[in-house]
Amino acid sequence: MPTLLELTFNAADDKRAEDIVVLNMEGVSLIADQFVICHANSERQVQAIAREIADKASEENYEVKRIEGLDAGRWVLVDLGDVVAHVFHKEERGFYNLEKLWGDAPTIEVGDNTVQ
Repeated sequence: MPTLLELTFNAADDKRAEDIVVLNMEGVSLIADQFVICHANSERQVQAIAREIADKASEENYEVKRIEGLDAGRWVLVDLGDVVAHVFHKEERGFYNLEKLWGDAPTIEVGDNTVQ
């Protein structure tokens, strides 16, 4: 069984999320242990990525605590407890720039993919 982080990363990757970055939030934030941040070029694709993450987590018996922003498809937050996925529309990602906001959080390598 994949870890929750691997599952989240792979689900986003399977739906062609772009520029997937994983931040290690342990010791940086009490919100989650890891943030998975990615984007897509349309609201529809943002929604598809978020749904895929939630569906795959549920299939593996991980609890989906909440999903916010799905209807708008601009910034969808999928709260899986230890892992929080932030799926942005490309324009929103640049505006909110979570990687810079949480710049003191180190990045994590997932599977065969090295994240920045």
